[in-house]
Amino acid sequence: MTQISTTPAIINISCYKFVPLDNLSERRDAIRAAAQECDLRGTVLLSSEGINLFVAGSRAAIDAFVGFLRSDPLLSDLQPKESLNQYQPFSRMLVKIKREIIAFGHDDVRPAVRTSPKLPAAELRRWLDEGRPVHLLDTRNDYEVQIGTFRNAVHLNIDHFRQFPEAIQQLPQTMRDEPVVMFCTGGIRCEKAGPWMESAGFRNVYQLDGGILKYFEEVGGAHWDGECFVFDQRVAVNPQLEETGTTQCYICQAVVTPQQQQQPEYVAGRSCPACYRSDAERQREQLLSRARQLAAAVDPLPGSRAELNRRPLNVPLRCAGLTLLDFLLELHPQTGRDEWQRRISESEVVPAEPGRGRRSRRPREAVPLAPDRLVREGERFDLLEPQVVEPPVAADICVLHEDAELIVISKPAPLPVHACGRFHRNTLRHILNHVYFPERPHVVHRLDANTSGLMVLARRKRTATLLAKQFEQQQVRKTYLARIVGHPPHDSLTCDLALAEDPGVGGVRLPDPAGAAALTEFTVLCRLSDGTAMVRALPVTGRTSQIRAHLWALGFPICGDPAYLPNHGTGENRTLDPGEPAMCLHAESLQFRDAAGVERQFSAPLPSWVLMENREPSQS
Repeated sequence: MTQISTTPAIINISCYKFVPLDNLSERRDAIRAAAQECDLRGTVLLSSEGINLFVAGSRAAIDAFVGFLRSDPLLSDLQPKESLNQYQPFSRMLVKIKREIIAFGHDDVRPAVRTSPKLPAAELRRWLDEGRPVHLLDTRNDYEVQIGTFRNAVHLNIDHFRQFPEAIQQLPQTMRDEPVVMFCTGGIRCEKAGPWMESAGFRNVYQLDGGILKYFEEVGGAHWDGECFVFDQRVAVNPQLEETGTTQCYICQAVVTPQQQQQPEYVAGRSCPACYRSDAERQREQLLSRARQLAAAVDPLPGSRAELNRRPLNVPLRCAGLTLLDFLLELHPQTGRDEWQRRISESEVVPAEPGRGRRSRRPREAVPLAPDRLVREGERFDLLEPQVVEPPVAADICVLHEDAELIVISKPAPLPVHACGRFHRNTLRHILNHVYFPERPHVVHRLDANTSGLMVLARRKRTATLLAKQFEQQQVRKTYLARIVGHPPHDSLTCDLALAEDPGVGGVRLPDPAGAAALTEFTVLCRLSDGTAMVRALPVTGRTSQIRAHLWALGFPICGDPAYLPNHGTGENRTLDPGEPAMCLHAESLQFRDAAGVERQFSAPLPSWVLMENREPSQS
């Protein structure tokens, strides 16, 4: 019977040498070509101070590559340390020129000129077997020390070798006259650590020759506890130089032992016990970060600086083939023919700048347009409006939930959602576009400027389309809170008055038997002693200003509404000033299906005007 060999096919080697090297580019190219010819993988670092390498491949390939390196007279005495492996632990071959082959940050330390005495592995074991008084100093980083070190070793609590010079200043003064044996993985860090310690006043310093790996190779695991971290896909080896089950967290790079991998906090590729945070904790951190970004974006308000505003004018299908003047009149008839004629003649209507982004400030010479120019479907123009300071708004936008698909916010009032009238940059959309740049969150439904409360936005077009369809098909359950003038006689009210398709004078949308069907259900929550009442509204349909118009028609207008006034008078549908009394209408909750088809429900914090006193009995 044929016996199958279990000998590992991959040889891992590591070695370094501090020696002055020149012609680094030529050396790099030659070493890269030799490594590729031998089909090796790993890393070779070159600098003017020497060479450092970690390479793996077949026995023949490694021998050929080491022979090539030794053919250079400056590298003729390279002595690689070897370990065996069942698979290739490196994903690619890199040959790089660096400032240092081991980052330390102090050019005055030159191991090629002077280093501390080297203590052979067998000699260190003999010292430890004899109980000889000696300090073992681990020069490695915290995450390396975590999985294994010499028994009773001193470690420095550092996470980068550059911190070594400062860390040794914290060592006891008595160590300066006592034997100190430094060690690291392969010995290279000790080449720089030793001379630095000597310059800092340590007078009896040794370095473990060849580091931990050479110690394992020559004397095994005597006086060692645990494993040794290595800088390749194996992560760690035991004193027999065999790969262990220890791995490294993909997210935070912490070392994760086999025991830690059994804990629920460890999810491969997502978290480990060192970096695990619950979904709730991650969400809180994200929302706190977003709150800071929002606060910075509105201090000062973006519209507080005078800037030229561009209002987009997009040609819909119904306007295709019209003259420019007729298209503008069709789109905004309230402006009037003479005013549009003036704006065209004075180049206040111009072709939209192609690819103009939100942050673009590039001026462009206005291209004169003729009023009788024919427009095409999908064509875009910009209406240039004067450089004015916009009125103030409430800007304390609160992000309640955020994930890869959705953004759920509580909108303050007064704050317009889109650019309109006097508002261009002091709008919810402009502020969110700034905070989420380069994303532009999709607004899938809207609230009046004077209405506060819950809004959901989509981060992807596919999700926006799905949500918009649910709103259009009345599949989203929405509830509102309103404080109204008067006490309804019954606890439940329903209004099904149709509403005019277009707003009338002052932008107020009134009931109209020939208009669009609308249905709202109301529940009285409490009747207050000041003659007002709190109601919850459930709009079955979703017409613009539906709740406001229906309550007004029932004789119970919303407190503070500037358009639907008490005693059946109508005012102007204007955006309130933040200093005026609030319009008491608040989007309380939303329930819908997300992109995965899961039912989601969100609620917004209540504004200060929501009061709940003891209910008065129904007067029915």
